[in-house]
Amino acid sequence: MPRTIWSGAISFGLVTVPVHVVGATEDHSVRFHQYHLEDMGRVRVRKFCEIEDREVTAAEIGKGYEVSKTQVIPIGDEELANHPLPTAKAIEIAGFVPLDSVDPIRIGEGYYLQANGAVAAKPYKLLVKALGRSAKVAVAKYAWSGRERLGLLRVRGDVLVLHAMRWPDEIRDPSELLPVAVELSESEIEGALALMDTMTREDLEGGEFRDTYTEALEQVIDAKREHKTLPVVSGPQEEPGRVLDLMAALQESVDKAKASRVEGEAEVHELAKPKKKTAATKTGTKKESARKTGTKKEPARKTAAKKTDARTTKQTTSRKPRSA
Repeated sequence: MPRTIWSGAISFGLVTVPVHVVGATEDHSVRFHQYHLEDMGRVRVRKFCEIEDREVTAAEIGKGYEVSKTQVIPIGDEELANHPLPTAKAIEIAGFVPLDSVDPIRIGEGYYLQANGAVAAKPYKLLVKALGRSAKVAVAKYAWSGRERLGLLRVRGDVLVLHAMRWPDEIRDPSELLPVAVELSESEIEGALALMDTMTREDLEGGEFRDTYTEALEQVIDAKREHKTLPVVSGPQEEPGRVLDLMAALQESVDKAKASRVEGEAEVHELAKPKKKTAATKTGTKKESARKTGTKKEPARKTAAKKTDARTTKQTTSRKPRSA
């Protein structure tokens, strides 16, 4: 069970829903520490005061805002605690919008909201059902770590999910990153659309969406731990100096995507398709069965022969000879 990150309540008009916030995602990245290679001693970062040139303790460290290189304004924890923050213990819903109207670049980490106690069960379910039927998401404000934040509330299954959102002024203007002006033909655009069609998926399941880098890194760690030969990983082959023919590249990509999809569908079809017995197989099976049960069926044939002889004898004796 993931630990509770924050506890508070969802404020929905006059409705209050007590909730616990728990992590909705996990980080499976392989992480490294720094070590002294000579003796593999752990290397740690110590906190030094650059003026006194000595290590300082946690009790001596506080917050400060740098106005300039020569002026720093100290800010104490008590001053932050007394700062008015209306959303300190509430996720206050400010409005509802269609999900399509939210730029994905503004959506951040996701968290599950767990109903806090039996009293929260009914209003929690009410908000879940209302959001599910409206096909909208809620935009809310909340405060964590002394800072007011913007969030997006949506439904996943029967659980409420809170996504951290960035404020509008936190999104940089990308206009200065635009490429140089170029001309595109309609056939090139159609080629790109054809490639998109061949690569369209119904879901994000499958080997294409595995973290192959982390898997390869774990194999290296296991090999070194067991003193085995390191696995050989083939990287992408680059072709330096190649002049890109956009239409040719699009057509080649479409052909490869189609071929890959046909092979994948054929494999799935073969796996799902029940094996049909051929006539030869059926005949062989019958012969094999007959060989296995031949000793058992032999008395039956003899019995049948006896019954036939008996019927023949009975018929012969029952007939009267004709008079001359």
